[in-house]
Amino acid sequence: MCAAQDLDLYEVLGASPSDSVQQLRHRYQQLALQYHPDRLGGGSSETESAVRKFLEVDAAWKILGDQNSRRLYDLQRRAQELKQDRPVDSTVSLEDMTWDGGEGVFSHTCRCGGQFSISEEEVDEEVQRTRQDEEEERGVLVCCDTCSLSVLVSWSSGWTAQVLK
Repeated sequence: MCAAQDLDLYEVLGASPSDSVQQLRHRYQQLALQYHPDRLGGGSSETESAVRKFLEVDAAWKILGDQNSRRLYDLQRRAQELKQDRPVDSTVSLEDMTWDGGEGVFSHTCRCGGQFSISEEEVDEEVQRTRQDEEEERGVLVCCDTCSLSVLVSWSSGWTAQVLK
């Protein structure tokens, strides 16, 4: 995405994924004022450090301030989290999840009140990846957006074809 790819963009802004756009904007404005190059003096190493921090803050805001790029970032962030070993709480069938056509996302409510969400693109990618096993049941590990629980979202090849075509 950007040079700040290895950083958690929410941490850069001192925010959390549950913060609203207005809250993120407020954090960005505070940090931009604090680290803006025009507010700092000459070329000391402290100034260079502040400029680097300003660039990180600016890059984080450019991604998190836009609804589409924030959604993509959150999906990539969640995918990275999924690479970590987590216990699977249960298995949920894709057909038992709620479809949001506007967002292109399947979701299921977690017992904590959060959501397990998987995009149509993620399902489609997994279908393409496992296409050689036509009869095999497929699945993806999905984490809750508010707690540490994860579920295995599964579907059969026939049902996937009905949804995605």
